[in-house]
Amino acid sequence: MSVEYAPKGLIGLLTPQANTTVEPEFSILLPPGYAHINARLVSNKGTIEERLLDYLDVAEQVSGQFANAPIQALALGCTGASYLAGRENEERLLERLGVARGVTAYTAATALVDCLAQMGAKRIALATPYPEALTQKSVTYWESHGLSVVKAASTMNDASTNFHPIYSLSAAQAGGVLGELGSLSGVDAVVMLGTGMPTLAPLLDANRAGQGVPVLSCMFCLAWKAVELVNPGEYSIQSWLQGEHWGQRLESLRR
Repeated sequence: MSVEYAPKGLIGLLTPQANTTVEPEFSILLPPGYAHINARLVSNKGTIEERLLDYLDVAEQVSGQFANAPIQALALGCTGASYLAGRENEERLLERLGVARGVTAYTAATALVDCLAQMGAKRIALATPYPEALTQKSVTYWESHGLSVVKAASTMNDASTNFHPIYSLSAAQAGGVLGELGSLSGVDAVVMLGTGMPTLAPLLDANRAGQGVPVLSCMFCLAWKAVELVNPGEYSIQSWLQGEHWGQRLESLRR
């Protein structure tokens, strides 16, 4: 069953409560014919780590907000929770969500793993907006999927008065370490972590510059996976990297 504004596919999207990036970037990235509906993961826990884990605990309940909407995939637009929960707990949650909704459920982290696998990339460098402890949790997570982290470079600033240190990053700040990471020897891909950090402009600029090492982000892979699940092989990875179906939409917003 298709709906008027999503004749090719309707995606259910779960977004952390204060995240200002997931929905705009997902809308930019989805090709014509696809659309998403969104529900917010809400937690009143006191720390970021507690809230991230709580998002996974409430995901099944929150996904019920989609009722009988004909979604064809369920995407969790959060990566930090995957690192803290670990691969096995994440897999169990996704299986439960998939059974409950009757579709494939995935996270931004599992989407990134799948995208790297399709590219044959195993050695990665990370552009990370996280504190050191969460960055190290992410390294452990990626290694559990057979990936090797060559280096992690921070994109964080000192904007401690902003409402959220990750969501308040600019795209320019997010992309500031890409040149350094892309020049490392033996790196198969550079990965921009987090779904809250804006990534599309620096990602597109780096990939169009054609300097050899592809640049991915968690949000990029979250959208890629949605389309790949609904219509496998409709767009090549290379066309995604070059922004062939989404670059013009982004450029119109950057003017």
